[in-house]
Amino acid sequence: MRVALALGSGGARGYAHIGVLNELRDRGHEVVGIAGSSMGALVGGLEAAGKLDEFAVWASSLTQRAVLRLLDPSLTSAGVLRAEKILDAVREILGEVTIEELPIQYTSVATDLITGKSVWMQRGPVDDAIRASIAIPGVITPHVLDGRLLADGGILDPLPMAPIAAAPADVTIAVSLSGEDPDVDRRISDSRVPTSDWLTRMWRSTSSLLDTKAARSLLETPTGRAMLGRLVAPDDEPVADIHEPGIPKLGSFELMNRVIDIAQSALARHTLAAYPPDLLIEIPRTVCRSLDFHRANEVIEIGQEMAGVALDALEDKVSDG
Repeated sequence: MRVALALGSGGARGYAHIGVLNELRDRGHEVVGIAGSSMGALVGGLEAAGKLDEFAVWASSLTQRAVLRLLDPSLTSAGVLRAEKILDAVREILGEVTIEELPIQYTSVATDLITGKSVWMQRGPVDDAIRASIAIPGVITPHVLDGRLLADGGILDPLPMAPIAAAPADVTIAVSLSGEDPDVDRRISDSRVPTSDWLTRMWRSTSSLLDTKAARSLLETPTGRAMLGRLVAPDDEPVADIHEPGIPKLGSFELMNRVIDIAQSALARHTLAAYPPDLLIEIPRTVCRSLDFHRANEVIEIGQEMAGVALDALEDKVSDG
């Protein structure tokens, strides 16, 4: 089958998109169009450029310490993370390639923070299109491109179906990263690290993580430590002293992340109602936390497993029809 894909936003859960693409490839299906928001734009751009396998090998080698260095924390920029080091690694894998040169139709979706409108990037350098789409509000610094201040595509369009509506495909597939599946919790090992361990690791690397004396000085203050603690260990420091049974203790970053998840899930439901795909693959949001970029192997595996189940059902339906 010729397949057009809409790859949703969801931070590190986006590694599951790699598993979905691997399963499509293993079954001999041809991907002819991809639209992506945030991590979906990153994975989709690499697939369209024929570089996804190389990226997957690199991502699978990342440790927690390496991820911290790549996220490039900053206490003075418009986002807590600059993330330029990650983009440098992606650029090295991609090379200098434009969207017009790609063999697969590709759309990266971002949000114009000035006009408040969704932006479809279908021309220009692939790395610019990816950088704009992954700028999570308040977390990763926005990207200035062609006079526009661009941020995460998931703000307005977390599951971009509209850009693939005209793709020359037999089947449209949407991959959402906001599904519910409590069973996944039992299949995934808990890799959360106590606040003290994360901060100790960060402390040892401050000279390489923070590139200005002002930022290093700020890190020594109570405010700086609090900001860093909220970023790297969201679940260990609750924002409120709640002891009700069954109610999780959420740190400030985790609380913000959950609010974004809820909003994006609602937006995705509206998109799916307007542009229903032939197949919806829902990756549970419980698979990993948004910044767990060191867990590529297991998340890729889950993406491929869930794609396999969904494609079995679709192929059976097609053969019966």
